[in-house]
Amino acid sequence: MTDSSAVLGRERAAVADACRRLGAEGLLIGTAGNVSVRVEERVAITATGAVLAELAADQVTVVDLDGKIVAGTLEPTSELDLHLGVYRRYGTGAVVHTHAPMATALSLVLDELPCIHYQLLALGGTVRVAPYATFGTPELAESVLAALEGRSAALMANHGALTHAPTLDKAVEHALLLEWACGVYQHAAAFGPPRVLGEQQQLAVIEAATARNYGTTHPVAPAQEEER
Repeated sequence: MTDSSAVLGRERAAVADACRRLGAEGLLIGTAGNVSVRVEERVAITATGAVLAELAADQVTVVDLDGKIVAGTLEPTSELDLHLGVYRRYGTGAVVHTHAPMATALSLVLDELPCIHYQLLALGGTVRVAPYATFGTPELAESVLAALEGRSAALMANHGALTHAPTLDKAVEHALLLEWACGVYQHAAAFGPPRVLGEQQQLAVIEAATARNYGTTHPVAPAQEEER
């Protein structure tokens, strides 16, 4: 084990930055939650007991895929096995687990968050709620891993939410999107049962997004610029 900041130094700093951003957005409170990023066979992950909204890079520990500490002086989060399980099963690049208020609230009452808005398709559509299990246990890890099948996000009953993505930035974006969608659902449910997008409507959105390269900027063609 080494304390050298050269071991995934850039990734450790990025994890700390992501935690501070999530804290500023209100998705993290105190020491609750954890964030990690994977580079080949190593994972930079938040330390247990760290205040995430104020996290520094030296509070991020590096482990291998078996959970052995490679760099850092602090024990990794109690949800280490959950993060490693996501990496092993889905080959993803980053994991974000929060106790975000709206996501946690809906995890208390729903079996799944339905696809109420086409942006949820970025997470795979309907977001499943993993059955409750004690934090840090193999039972919780397996429950969440099952809920993530074909999805980039899952709610965790009476606990919080988890998102994953190829990059840390995208995993953070997924966490923010999920919290937004949970808030929209909660506000709509106050007025009545929220309408849900059907399978054909979802497929139409996917086709339209693919055809239009949705989500990226497009420069105006020269001829159009002259007409303006």
